[in-house]
Amino acid sequence: MQILITQGGLARTRVLSFNRLQLGLALAALIVTLLLLSGAVYHFIFLKAAREGWPVVSQLVKLVVRDEIAQRDRFMRENLDAMARKVGEMQARMVNLEAMGERVTGLAGVKPDELKGLQRPASGPDRSGRSTVSGQGGPYLPLAHPSLELLDHTLTALEQVADQHGDLFTLAESRLFESRLKALMVPNSKPIDAPVGSGFGFRTDPFTGRAALHTGLDFSADPGTPILAAAGGMVVSVEVHPQYGNLLEIEHGNGLTTRYAHAQRILVKTGDLIKRGQPVALVGTTGRSTGPHLHFEVLVDGVMQNPSKFLASGPAVPVPVAVSALQTTPPAARH
Repeated sequence: MQILITQGGLARTRVLSFNRLQLGLALAALIVTLLLLSGAVYHFIFLKAAREGWPVVSQLVKLVVRDEIAQRDRFMRENLDAMARKVGEMQARMVNLEAMGERVTGLAGVKPDELKGLQRPASGPDRSGRSTVSGQGGPYLPLAHPSLELLDHTLTALEQVADQHGDLFTLAESRLFESRLKALMVPNSKPIDAPVGSGFGFRTDPFTGRAALHTGLDFSADPGTPILAAAGGMVVSVEVHPQYGNLLEIEHGNGLTTRYAHAQRILVKTGDLIKRGQPVALVGTTGRSTGPHLHFEVLVDGVMQNPSKFLASGPAVPVPVAVSALQTTPPAARH
């Protein structure tokens, strides 16, 4: 690009030549200068006019600022309304969760007195900024004019309710597991799938021919038939007894003990932890026995009970808490 500069007919003509790079730099410098100039004009004229209240410029600035503020307020209001709807949905779910928690704790056997420690009041600022303390639950009331302060208070209360329900379900889970564990520790599973040959109570002794107390149940089975644990527990005794023969005792807690007598061979040792249905011995005819069978006994606090009461009740048999509530018999000859 060339620029010719002349001052008169006889004057010498001056020629200025510019390449593309120089033109680009000149254009960039011009743009930067205009930006700086416009910024200076805005800062020193428009802002000053807005602060000092110049007649025309101040009104124009106020209109622009007012429109920006209105747009920002509209955007914030839309976001607050969306957040309020989400909070309302969370409140409705919390109400359903509270009702479900009451049903679950009732099924788990949790007493109302035990829930007092879980009741934590929700505290936070109200619309006026004062601290409030209120209970939880109740119907969902939508937020007509939500504010950030009100939403923050509501979310804090919901968080406290969620923590409370989490503790509640943890307690219910613990109680349900405890009940299941107790059921697993009650000897209500048959040690052998075989008919009962001789029941609990008085009978004619096969050796003496006289009436004598039979302290358990006899299950007739072939030699070597597996004997299964009637419940989970721990082996407390493995011995050879003059009358019981090879004798195994398993303790189940809460004063409950089971005995498995006349075994051909015992498969576990003292101190072993046993699961319900685990093979613990093999049917035999050791000790005071007239033929291969299992002699099965149940004791509560050392007192012999009728095993049929446990085996007939199934998994829902409650754990005995008082010996006087059960049939008790004095110890007699073991066979």
